[in-house]
Amino acid sequence: MLGIRYVKVEPTDFVMQHSRGKLIREGAGLSFLCFAPVTSIVLVPMGSVDIPFIFEEVTADFQQVTVQGQLTYRVTDPVKLSSLMNFSLTPDGKGYSSDDPAKLSQRLINHAQVLTRGSLKSLSLREALGESDGLVTSLQEGLLTSKAITSLGIEVMEVSILAIRPTPETSRALEAEAREQILLEADEAIYLRRNAAVEQERLIKENELNTEIAIEHKKRQIKETQMETEKSVQRKTREIREDEMAAKIALEQKNKELVLLSTANAREEADASAYAISVSMKAFSKTDPVILQALTSAGMKPGQLVALAFKELAENSEKIGQLNISPDLLRELLDQDISS
Repeated sequence: MLGIRYVKVEPTDFVMQHSRGKLIREGAGLSFLCFAPVTSIVLVPMGSVDIPFIFEEVTADFQQVTVQGQLTYRVTDPVKLSSLMNFSLTPDGKGYSSDDPAKLSQRLINHAQVLTRGSLKSLSLREALGESDGLVTSLQEGLLTSKAITSLGIEVMEVSILAIRPTPETSRALEAEAREQILLEADEAIYLRRNAAVEQERLIKENELNTEIAIEHKKRQIKETQMETEKSVQRKTREIREDEMAAKIALEQKNKELVLLSTANAREEADASAYAISVSMKAFSKTDPVILQALTSAGMKPGQLVALAFKELAENSEKIGQLNISPDLLRELLDQDISS
């Protein structure tokens, strides 16, 4: 009303009020009343801004690639920026009076593209596809040290490369080559695995043969040990038998000596007995037979004496006319024999 307008800006915006060619006030997040017909408002955003970019470049081996990324910046010196670019608002305050604010983002993108082109000129396609981190570093350093950007009062906070892609034809060729390389590596892996399996099989066979050889060697040692043991046992047995035979021979020799000695003793005893008998016979030969008979009958039992008497009677039977023997005498003799 009556050209008076209320202005209120966010804390992340820097505002400057000019009236009749003079700077009235400036600052971030201000709010004030102004007379619109003679007031010019400059509004510079100071918050961080993300700018996506995508452009095509050529590598050192003349291969076209598409670089996609994003950079983040913020205004550090809004007064300097407003002095170089027009950030004035329209009289109604609903927009900028020029397209300079939109050109700022494109100017940063163009500068990033120039730096990217300079980096890709020294890289081949394969190197460029794997050098996103190196490209980010070179872009960030280039943007931070660029006079064209620092003179605007702008600070580049972050640069990121989202993708570096070749053309579809080149991508298919690379994929085919990579696929063939992968298949080749797979074949080599299969070959190595089979070779390792064969080697392991060979080692297993060798171990089995070595085990069999060791077993046979042990069996031979056991057999030799058993034979040596049997031989030792046989030798000990033979020695025992020889000792037994020697003992038996010695015993038989002792028995032979004993028999010879016994025979000699018996012979000597017989000779002594014969000599005693001969001496006795010589003595008896000179003795009266009646005396000898009397001596013989001494100590005989009655039955024996009766039998001796009957014998003498039988010897002189031709001289006896008649002999009567009572039954009582025979009964008594029989009773004595039975009782004895």
